[in-house]
Amino acid sequence: MTGMDARDADLKKDLDATLRTRRELGEEYESALVDSFLEKVDQRIDSVVDRRVRRQLAEQQMTAARDSRSPGATDTFGERFGFGIVSLVLAIPLSAIGGGVAHLPGMLVAWAGIVGVNVVQVARTHPGLFGRRRTDRDDAWEG
Repeated sequence: MTGMDARDADLKKDLDATLRTRRELGEEYESALVDSFLEKVDQRIDSVVDRRVRRQLAEQQMTAARDSRSPGATDTFGERFGFGIVSLVLAIPLSAIGGGVAHLPGMLVAWAGIVGVNVVQVARTHPGLFGRRRTDRDDAWEG
């Protein structure tokens, strides 16, 4: 069994145990049992997100160390598409964590961070997009 399969099996066992316990103890403990199970799910999501972020940072550091090209030179369709996919994939667990911990404000903070990272990426790869770059011709006219 791979690491993910084992964790999924553990989570399924925890859910089964929670449901059995609920049947034995009755509805009065349902809220506490659900909260306990959701805490385990949150921990699982946190560990998956942490692992993915660490992997992505390591890949970026390796790419930066290996490749000394300018930021504009790395602006290929594949990299933009990949960044968008990674952003959307990470948005799901980040939204779940933010919503689970702080409800709507938590989700808004998570999405503000996601949008912020994407804006920074666009600004990095398209420096003239958010403001016109000055050129030597502009300086000559001010003379």
